[in-house]
Amino acid sequence: MFIKNDSRFICKNCGKKVEKLKYTSRDHCNYCLHSLHVDIEPGDRKNDCLGDLVPVNVLLNSKKGEVILFKCSKCGAIIKNIVAKDDSRDEIYKIIKEYSKKLN
Repeated sequence: MFIKNDSRFICKNCGKKVEKLKYTSRDHCNYCLHSLHVDIEPGDRKNDCLGDLVPVNVLLNSKKGEVILFKCSKCGAIIKNIVAKDDSRDEIYKIIKEYSKKLN
């Protein structure tokens, strides 16, 4: 069950101030695209893992539009999250490029 949780935060990865998204829950940094593994169900903030969710790929043909694929640096969980309107396009392209290199 989705729980709306649109809060400001300071990114643990890059240290930048991340503002509210204002149309849905903010769940990752719009500058570096990293997140924290804090949810069991979207928005519940009940996960004790608290690992860094590292963006590893962007799925471009998802039914929901662009989706970031994260891997938790602590527990290894794979998490998907929709790209936000204000996410850094440069970071998205960088992630896609790095993922492509790993495939070759």
